[in-house]
Amino acid sequence: MSEWEKSEGNFTSWDGTELFFRSWEPKAPSDKAIIIVHRGHEHSGRAEQQVKDLGLTDFRAFSWDARGHGHSPGKRGFAESYYHLVKDLNAFVNFISQQHNIPIENIAILANSVGAVTTSAWVHDYAPRIRAMVLAAPAFRIRLYVPLAIPGLRLLLKVMPEAKISSYVKSKMLTHDPEQAKGYDADALITRDISVKVLLGLYDTATRIIDDAGAIETPTLVLTAGDDWVVKNAAQRKFFERLSSAVKTLKMYPGFFHAILYEKNRAEPMAEARRFILDAFEKPVEREHLIEADRSSFTQREYDFLRCAPPLWKKVYFGVQRSFLRSIGRLSKGVKIGCETGFDSGTSLDYVYENRARGTSILGRMIDRGYLNAIGWRGIRERGVNLQRCLSDEIRKRAQSGESIHILDIATGCGRYVLDAIKANPDIKITARLQDNTPHNVEAGTKLAAKLGIEGVEYRVGDAFDREALLKQSPKPDIVIVSGLYELFPQNSLIQDSLAGAAGALKEGGSLIYTSQPWHPQIETIARTCDNRDGKPWIMRRRTQAEMDELVHRVGLKKFRTEPDTFGIFSVSVAEKEEEIQSSS
Repeated sequence: MSEWEKSEGNFTSWDGTELFFRSWEPKAPSDKAIIIVHRGHEHSGRAEQQVKDLGLTDFRAFSWDARGHGHSPGKRGFAESYYHLVKDLNAFVNFISQQHNIPIENIAILANSVGAVTTSAWVHDYAPRIRAMVLAAPAFRIRLYVPLAIPGLRLLLKVMPEAKISSYVKSKMLTHDPEQAKGYDADALITRDISVKVLLGLYDTATRIIDDAGAIETPTLVLTAGDDWVVKNAAQRKFFERLSSAVKTLKMYPGFFHAILYEKNRAEPMAEARRFILDAFEKPVEREHLIEADRSSFTQREYDFLRCAPPLWKKVYFGVQRSFLRSIGRLSKGVKIGCETGFDSGTSLDYVYENRARGTSILGRMIDRGYLNAIGWRGIRERGVNLQRCLSDEIRKRAQSGESIHILDIATGCGRYVLDAIKANPDIKITARLQDNTPHNVEAGTKLAAKLGIEGVEYRVGDAFDREALLKQSPKPDIVIVSGLYELFPQNSLIQDSLAGAAGALKEGGSLIYTSQPWHPQIETIARTCDNRDGKPWIMRRRTQAEMDELVHRVGLKKFRTEPDTFGIFSVSVAEKEEEIQSSS
């Protein structure tokens, strides 16, 4: 390894946990990096083999020990949820980019097994503008060899929340290379146990990512082992076929076991990985086609399907659900509000945020609790928490300069989250203009601000899609917020006008906080059973995170933060205005 200088350190992840990492620095300075994500049970020390075999001597290389693995803290093989590992990857990439001055666009990922699923979920949910990812034997479906293993594990988790199981995988099932097998068996840092919570989270996340792989635009190489006794190749092929990536390759290696990167003939897949990465760095990250995703994309095709009449059996199936909502379901206060004002109305969402079951009779309250616990509403509430966090962080960051902060919310509803943020920071001078196109919301917000004793807040009626009106804002805001709005409109032309106005209104160095809905597990159920605020079927066109970010990128803003909910349904992102944007842009 004379071509690289090795070092070790720690970085602070998203929740304050200090995780251990290793780096391999080339002799000459470089602004390009390979990040290696180790497979389940292993640690970053095992990545040194890949650094050597790739032979990319003009790239910096980094890898970290997942929490509960190697030198990182935590119970062995345990994480509070599988999604914590996805958020750790995001934190690590941001750390490497910021601390080592490496643009995100100059980073590629090499990931193995469970690490490959983690990488796929990160790329799907955060849509980073990385150059490429190489997924070696991704563990989208683990061979559990026990009938009804997943239902059994779910039952076990209810009884024992911190249950763990020991891996059945032996070195002879991973590689034909006797030296690599010997090294695996002798490695005291390898963790043999895995948390049931993590295993089930892996299964559920992999299911979501396979189903929605069309959201992924990143150039992708999938390396598949022909004789894999650990994971199922069919799931890898399904994932690959559904990718939207313009550049994608799947390579099958007959006779290879699961640990492709440690196999006897690993020079073949490593040469393929090297070629793929170098080719990716010959081309810029290009996503301009996503501006027209409302005309041609897999989410547009989904939207068109939902607008068509369903087959007879679905019509009956969803008709029964719709009838229930509008009869017995109205015993629930939340369902009744949705039926009367639209399930996407501000009134309905305010009720969901309150999250207090009410209704007529015990049955009504039971129905209401089930309604409020729907996965989409849980995601909405988590989005609210993430929005508050992002707003508070932006306020505190800007308060360090000692200057006052002006906020503009272009579709605020009642603006409760802005008022809460102002009230939580009494020592910071904050003014806000909160606009909405509904006079009732403006009136209710004005009364709420007075009730809370908050000064410096102006409510007004305004159109979030009126570009010229947004450009005339005075004073220019430091922070612009658009929450829960763009998800309701399928056309990108509307969103572009709104974003151009919001970006033009911002001060130089100001921030845009925006939300998106990249995925929803109940999108057809909602379309067939629920009405929107206009009394029409609530049919949504999802925007992938990559599409939403490209719309923001197009108006001259650079995204630097995304906070998805743990279900992958809603996200809150923050972008910065790096230079003055002309009003004619």
